[in-house]
Amino acid sequence: MPYRPPLIAHEYFSADPPELPVRSRGEQGLSALTRAEPMAADAHGVTLKASTSAEEVLVVQVSAAGEGVIRVRLSQDVAARTRSARAIEMVTPGQYAGTRVETEDARIVVDAGAVRAEITLDPWHLRFTDARGRVLTEQDQGHVDISGRLRTLPFGRSQVDGATVAYHESLAARPDERFAGFGEKFTPLDKRGQRPLMWNFDAFGAESDRSYKNVPLMISSRGYGLLVDSGAPVEFDVCRSTHSCVEIVVPDDLIDYYLIAGPAIPEVLARYDRLTCAPALPPKWAFGSWISSGFFRDSAERVLARAAKIRERGIPCDVLHLDCYWQAEDHWSDLRWDPEAFPDPEGMLTTLAAQGFRVCLWMNPYVSHLSPAYAEGDAEGHFLKDQDGRTYVADSWHGSYPAGGIVDFTNPAAADWFRGLLRGLLRQGVALFKTDFAEGVPADAVAFNGMTGVELHNVYALLFNDLVAEVTREENGHGMVWARSSYLGGQRHAAQWSGDSYTSYSAMASTLRGGLSHGLSGVPYWSHDAGGFTGRPSDDLYVRWAQFGALSPLVRFHGTTSREPWEFPAVEELAAEAIRLRYRLMPYIYSAAVVSARTGSPMLRALCVDHPDDPVAWQADLEYLLGADLLVAPMTEPEGTRQVYLPAGRWVDHWTHEVHEGGRYVTVTKPLAQIPLFVRYGALIPLTEVRDTVGDGPFEDVTVVSYGGADGSTSRTTIHDVDGDTTVTATRDGDVLRVTASGPASITQVHIAPVAGAPARAVAG
Repeated sequence: MPYRPPLIAHEYFSADPPELPVRSRGEQGLSALTRAEPMAADAHGVTLKASTSAEEVLVVQVSAAGEGVIRVRLSQDVAARTRSARAIEMVTPGQYAGTRVETEDARIVVDAGAVRAEITLDPWHLRFTDARGRVLTEQDQGHVDISGRLRTLPFGRSQVDGATVAYHESLAARPDERFAGFGEKFTPLDKRGQRPLMWNFDAFGAESDRSYKNVPLMISSRGYGLLVDSGAPVEFDVCRSTHSCVEIVVPDDLIDYYLIAGPAIPEVLARYDRLTCAPALPPKWAFGSWISSGFFRDSAERVLARAAKIRERGIPCDVLHLDCYWQAEDHWSDLRWDPEAFPDPEGMLTTLAAQGFRVCLWMNPYVSHLSPAYAEGDAEGHFLKDQDGRTYVADSWHGSYPAGGIVDFTNPAAADWFRGLLRGLLRQGVALFKTDFAEGVPADAVAFNGMTGVELHNVYALLFNDLVAEVTREENGHGMVWARSSYLGGQRHAAQWSGDSYTSYSAMASTLRGGLSHGLSGVPYWSHDAGGFTGRPSDDLYVRWAQFGALSPLVRFHGTTSREPWEFPAVEELAAEAIRLRYRLMPYIYSAAVVSARTGSPMLRALCVDHPDDPVAWQADLEYLLGADLLVAPMTEPEGTRQVYLPAGRWVDHWTHEVHEGGRYVTVTKPLAQIPLFVRYGALIPLTEVRDTVGDGPFEDVTVVSYGGADGSTSRTTIHDVDGDTTVTATRDGDVLRVTASGPASITQVHIAPVAGAPARAVAG
């Protein structure tokens, strides 16, 4: 495992990934394609019989799986399926009516519109071009060193001791090509030189290449994406073994991947959504602040006191989160209220609802062996089994809390049992669940449907979140969960957060990198524990992280110690003001959320999403665009000064209204009360009055703020709300800004920010 330094004791977890075998010196086993001949062709693609360097015969299928999407499969037989398909289908390929398949004696072309696959049969070669013939990428035939030893794994498969252990592919990488995606990776945004492993870890923080959420989707700066359909521990070698190619190793029964055209990143993500699923828009109230009990013993009395204090102190809040201790200690997670601490949960929930609070409950899919629910589930066979057919009692808490069983969601009876436990809580008035953990399926476990732990491990998170979202939708009309683990297609679960980050400026920075990577993996709605999770933050870090959280897609205050603002009395008002800024910006934030649901583009956008041709935009990964018009650069230095890269265009400092030319770095110093925040010059930003809650109704009073614009210029923005879309248009005519609105939103005021050269007044019509 590459995750531990020497001389540091490694904590072996029951759910660590298995390592692929290593061939003995001189052992053969590589089977790379050398030539192919057509077997069949139709309107969508071709099937080819391929010969290999090991004199084997394999089957290659190349087809259009939608406009702008080419699918490539290599397998032993044409009917091969991924092993994870026994539990869940993650990708649904489509068709493209305009597909053209051209077959010649030595060459075949599959044209899917925005992308083409060009196949040379003898010797075998495959390359991908865009509609204009520009090469996006092509297969790499394998690199050998001066001694003739192969250093990379070309298109084919490998055997060890006579058994197939993996299929693989190598694609050429240009010297200046950048790569991003792969899920929630806490490493630098550009993954060149890294080796992302698709295995869901209990990551113990947010500062390593372990990830709670993996997505086998790669985005290239050359204007394409690549998606691998497999629940296995797929490994990408992104120009690490050699700087000139990307290797993909798939320990499954085939390799099945999709080359997705852009050229823009939003186009790649939109096509990815059509292959997998659309993002789920959270309920409107979910965009308000979430305040947690923290990871300590709680009670109904304390929850009600917390709620009262939030309202008394004027801190906007929509969701109260109750973590582990709503259940009896050492019984986690049996989904039963602690009867001593919460003697009347229905009464408590009713009182909180009257105050405008929704309640989220923590839970996970493990049941402590000390809970009465364990005996019930064990007797009914509801848990994963070990190799001897007994319930697998796993140490999923790393020794901190009792071991337990892992609910087997491949067993319909177990799923029904678990669903019933959730349903009763929802009917009491619980709004939703935080679906924690789910990275703990051991490699040697056995599922009801016969899958091994390796085959189930990654997709288990999808089964878990699917079930919780389904029952929540049935009872409450929305399918939102607050999930820690996820995998391919997890954007259908409306919210995910970054797990157990440490409390430091460095951890906050790497947490942001994880969010940017996850956004480039098709997940628009992401969050993190404001203040950090492990330990108590210093006052200044608490404020800086609160500001980052308040300008994230979703925000929750949670940690091992309290993150309640009044627990930081010296800076309470600064943290509360960060939340108020979020609530003022809510029409802008919610509008950006709706756009993400419709397009698949992330709310928290790496700069390369909007500026893909700017090489610095692939490197500046400690800042982001929130929506299209706000650039946020969380203060990652305790001294309060940092470098901020402003991409092309003109940018207005939100606090000083100074205008900066883009395409360069600027040095920004901000007092503790201010986060570095810039507005795109010419933007129209909708605001509203701060209230206790966002709620779920339309915004009542909206103010539009104009941030400059040349004489004769026109600016537009669309306010998306639960009652429809409103388009606001502002045209400058000399010193007058003429503003019109079309739609249901109540636009009560138009303000002109004091930007140099701004018009003097605004008029309607």
